[in-house]
Amino acid sequence: MRGAKATCSLILRFLKNFKMSETKVSEPIQEIAEGLAKVQAAGSVFYNPVQEFNRDLSIAVISAYSRQQHTEKTALNETRKSGIKYEDGISILEALSATGLRSIRYAKEIPGVKNIIANDISAVAVTNINNNIRLNEVNHLVTASQYDATMLMYQHRREDRFDVIDLDPYGCPSIFLDSAVQSIKNGGLLLVTATDMAVLAGNSPETCYVKYGAVSLKIKSCHEMALRILLQCIEAHANRYGRYIVPILSLSADFYIRVFVRIYTGAHKCKYTTSKLSHVYHCTGCDSFVLHPLGIIKQNEKNEKLVKFSVPTGPPVSNRCDHCGSSYHIGGPIWSAPLHSMEFVKEVLNSADPRLNTYKRIQGVLSVILEELVDVPLYYILDRLSGTIRVETPSMLVLRSAILNAGYKVSCTHMNKTSVKTNAPAKVVWDIMRSWEKLHPASKKTIAGNNVACSILQQVPDREYSFQLHPEANPQSKIKGLLRYQTNPLPFWGPGTRSQTMLGDQKMSKSHKNQGKRKRTCSDSNVVD
Repeated sequence: MRGAKATCSLILRFLKNFKMSETKVSEPIQEIAEGLAKVQAAGSVFYNPVQEFNRDLSIAVISAYSRQQHTEKTALNETRKSGIKYEDGISILEALSATGLRSIRYAKEIPGVKNIIANDISAVAVTNINNNIRLNEVNHLVTASQYDATMLMYQHRREDRFDVIDLDPYGCPSIFLDSAVQSIKNGGLLLVTATDMAVLAGNSPETCYVKYGAVSLKIKSCHEMALRILLQCIEAHANRYGRYIVPILSLSADFYIRVFVRIYTGAHKCKYTTSKLSHVYHCTGCDSFVLHPLGIIKQNEKNEKLVKFSVPTGPPVSNRCDHCGSSYHIGGPIWSAPLHSMEFVKEVLNSADPRLNTYKRIQGVLSVILEELVDVPLYYILDRLSGTIRVETPSMLVLRSAILNAGYKVSCTHMNKTSVKTNAPAKVVWDIMRSWEKLHPASKKTIAGNNVACSILQQVPDREYSFQLHPEANPQSKIKGLLRYQTNPLPFWGPGTRSQTMLGDQKMSKSHKNQGKRKRTCSDSNVVD
């Protein structure tokens, strides 16, 4: 009886495997046209059309970087063309290439390229890449590579380093960072994407620490905190090898974050890192936040060229929030230095190709970034400020005007359309909200029993605040009607499903491996395939 069951199980497995292999053979070929590239891909190879903005922006950034590099090397401002091989041009590695679409677009749309390596661990993916290279006639610029991405980069950590490395993995990129920061040239450009936003946004702080070396918080400015956690992670990897980063553009878009950083060598410059990192004290009641740097720099009074690196005293807050009396959560460390190089962002904005499909969005997002306060980490959310004290929500123009009238700076961010980024202390922000509540009183019934709202409103503002409209309250990007905040253009907008080819061609996916596991009998487990 047991033998009959075993035979039956073998037959069922054979039929199942036959059906799976038959399905694999009949997978449809996707025809993909994007930018100047046209590629074909088997159904199992990963392609996400919603990332076109990511690819378009990357082309604009690398193009600006390529022109900048050529000018620095030759002191000439000559125009270089795309699709032509330049022996003194830039070398690019796309470590996780899948279809090869991104590399082919780089070859056809970025000027001043020497060579591009399109790498993937999957044999199926590399076959697709080679076919697409021939289809687009970019053999002189793009070379396909089938290798483990980290091992490939480690091979280039001493000689033949890359000018540009693009890391766009599914999920967390941290496993690639150690090899990437070593295999890039001095002053080279590193592009990194992270799509595990739930981890970075505070849903799993312990996992965030394991992956990124920082504790994430559930804070309203979680998208900016996610960017700053990723940047400190890259900096930590770079510092181990006497290198450091300079962010030139940091972006939160759709379901992912994307950073563009330049990597430099300099052991002395690495000593400044502690002054660029901070812990975050986040109030659990009113969402106020205070940053505490890991290190401070003191200028030498006798010689301005000399500095002293010191450890700050602390903590910067008491046990309870001064505004609402709630307790604090502590997160970080995060990157607290600037997220962007405004000069470089201007260059990208002015030189981006208007023929890019997502050009209007690039124009709008970069315009908002240029308006951001560069030296102010994190931000408030308008509806959260009013919701905390249960008061009518002021318009964005009114709140921005009040902050400007008080003598402080204010901006929005590209990460949230109701964001309020300001150098005003939290005390001033809440004083403004208290003054607003006096003009638009909150219902006593609404705030009854709400300890946070009562604690904030019972305090008296230090001064009177004017809500008269300020001439600089309305940002130029809004006045011009630019596409500043993208709405989801498609249903099920997200990162898509992980490609099975990324797991290795001979490995069974987890979903197939666990299929029907609850129905297996004890005799099935004794059957040997």
